[in-house]
Amino acid sequence: MGENGFRAQEIDTSKPHPARIYDYLLGGKDNYEVDRQAGEQLVAAAPEARIGVRANRAFLRRAVRHVVGTGVRQILDIGTGLPTSPNVHETALEVAPDIRVAYVDNDPIVHSHAGALLSAEGTTGIVLADLRDPRAILEAPDVRAVIDFDEPVALLLVAVLHFLADADKPQEIIATLRDALAPGSHLILSHATGDFADRSGAAAVYRKATASMNLRTRTEIGRFFDGFELLDPGVTQVPFWRPDTPPPPRSHEIGFYGGVARKSG
Repeated sequence: MGENGFRAQEIDTSKPHPARIYDYLLGGKDNYEVDRQAGEQLVAAAPEARIGVRANRAFLRRAVRHVVGTGVRQILDIGTGLPTSPNVHETALEVAPDIRVAYVDNDPIVHSHAGALLSAEGTTGIVLADLRDPRAILEAPDVRAVIDFDEPVALLLVAVLHFLADADKPQEIIATLRDALAPGSHLILSHATGDFADRSGAAAVYRKATASMNLRTRTEIGRFFDGFELLDPGVTQVPFWRPDTPPPPRSHEIGFYGGVARKSG
């Protein structure tokens, strides 16, 4: 058992992992040859993949800045992926100094790397857990040490729900998380889609990975916001959610929808 609470043999490097593929597409170095090969196959199947993941990351940063600007001081980031600077807590700190962030991911490698980001003051935490078991996340001591669910929370589900099949009951998972949030909390969500091109080839790449990709339509993704009040401009391609710079070339091809919503009292 390693210092992070998992055995080395628990890290599966025989198959590509979505977090490591994403890291590769962003230009990161925390990936293996199997992930790089999958990343290149993904780009061959979906040529906009690299600009798509970068646009998704930019959406995340804009959404976090907006939510923190409304007064939210706690963030629960589920499916955080490998650290990519600026990270969520770094982005939030640009707006307010009193931010607390709990990171959650099911990849032990993510857990290990993210642990290096934790502050000594206990204002950030990292939990090895799976979105498919939301109650375990909500009850995890390392989450509770950082997050007070009696106060508003920003729940981040960014580029993670498309790795859940319908059989995993993603709407029920979100409902469980939503019901634990105080009024004034926000949901920041993005999700891959095949609305703009046939991306069955991209989905096929992930069938050989540790998690499959389940593309959904705008209407299907919109249902994930049930119980929340969507903020303008609603569910839209990520480059067009409140852009603060001109959207990148080929933005209309990007197969990621994103949205931000608030839980009212």
